[in-house]
Amino acid sequence: MRLARLRRMPVEIDVEHVARLARLQLSEEERANLRAQLVVILEHAAKVGEVAAEDVPPTTWAIPRANVFREDEAEPSLPVDEALRNAPEREDDRFKVPRIVETTA
Repeated sequence: MRLARLRRMPVEIDVEHVARLARLQLSEEERANLRAQLVVILEHAAKVGEVAAEDVPPTTWAIPRANVFREDEAEPSLPVDEALRNAPEREDDRFKVPRIVETTA
């Protein structure tokens, strides 16, 4: 049954790529399990998209809301060490990230 679901999956998901982006090391069994779970999630999302809702006006909230805004107030920010505590790489007091801009020089 899971193989049938995999064939019907509307979008092919590269589980290894997703795991790499999330910095997860998955075993082959975990990758297969995740792939099967993603199939179920995508099938449910597709069913939600099939709901006939043309006669329902779009809304932001299911019930009216009032007074949801608050005043902006300056507050102290996190100390640098705490903000960068879980950073995979840091350079001085900044996050270090891969270069994504190509130069033509």
